[in-house]
Amino acid sequence: MSETTGASYASAGVDIEAGDRAVELMKEWVKKTQRPEVLGGLGGFAGLFDASALKRYERPLLASATDGVGTKVDIARQMGVYDTIGHDLVAMVMDDIVVCGAEPLFMTDYICVGKVHPERVAAIVKGIAEGCVLAGCALVGGETAEHPGLLGADDFDVAGAGTGVVEYDRLLGADRIRTGDAVIAMASSGLHSNGYSLVRHVVFDRAGMTLDQQVEELGRTLGEELLEPTKIYSLDCLALTRTTDVHAFSHITGGGLAANLARVIPDGLHATVDRSTWAPGAIFDLVGKAGQVERLELEKTLNMGVGMMAVVPAESVDVALATLADRGVESWVAGEITERGAHTTGAELVGDYAK
Repeated sequence: MSETTGASYASAGVDIEAGDRAVELMKEWVKKTQRPEVLGGLGGFAGLFDASALKRYERPLLASATDGVGTKVDIARQMGVYDTIGHDLVAMVMDDIVVCGAEPLFMTDYICVGKVHPERVAAIVKGIAEGCVLAGCALVGGETAEHPGLLGADDFDVAGAGTGVVEYDRLLGADRIRTGDAVIAMASSGLHSNGYSLVRHVVFDRAGMTLDQQVEELGRTLGEELLEPTKIYSLDCLALTRTTDVHAFSHITGGGLAANLARVIPDGLHATVDRSTWAPGAIFDLVGKAGQVERLELEKTLNMGVGMMAVVPAESVDVALATLADRGVESWVAGEITERGAHTTGAELVGDYAK
């Protein structure tokens, strides 16, 4: 009689020991994100946040958001750089939350891999933890899932969910916006984490470029440009709400500048953004020319150099710009709010970009 070996989780491709080692490696980074309201540590079935901290609010509203970083993860995989993609994840989640004026409180992450490489997973979590510190929130837990057979050994994806809180009477949005308000643009750090399916198609498939290719107009390699982390504006936006009367924010992500700004413009009003007030970074010009991408297509896919916008009263502009400058955020007046005409939509770009 022949002797057979029974199936096991390991023989199916899941390495529990590697997962345990990854948890141990990431603990030091998660600890750096802790806020006083966080109870316990990694290893529990749920992250705990002391909600009694919300008693100082008269009518606290919880804000939540979830997101990922799209196909930018493939750039990280190809370059073998895993400790920046977490910044992108935190930015995508927490910069959505701060748009309504909410203070980021805590976040959880989900990392899905084809095979657990403990140091690689720990590097991803390191980036998420560093992003949480920049956003002022705690990383209270997460999940690392190994999916052999569905993902290649080096493939991975990340997603996250976050929670914030805002006082009801300080909630920002369309109902606060008035005619004559100014639209302030905050510079992006590059492509951020949107439009990479288009970008990858253009630079790799159409232009035949490589990640290690030095690009003169970028001043670095293509890979370094594409992996530039998304700027996290959360604490900058909160600082703005403390120094001046902010009416609304708009996080410029998928869909582009006009479409995202239109989401916070009320019926009857119109936002006009003047392209001549800034020059998009070189990467946007490169993608446009290399792929022969029309300007309108670029603008509805990429952020064109603007990662966040604030709508403030005209008399608050100087204070707003000074606040952002003090925090190292490049910003400028890019447009204004007017009455909506018969043939206008919520927001539009006019003019030509500065050179």
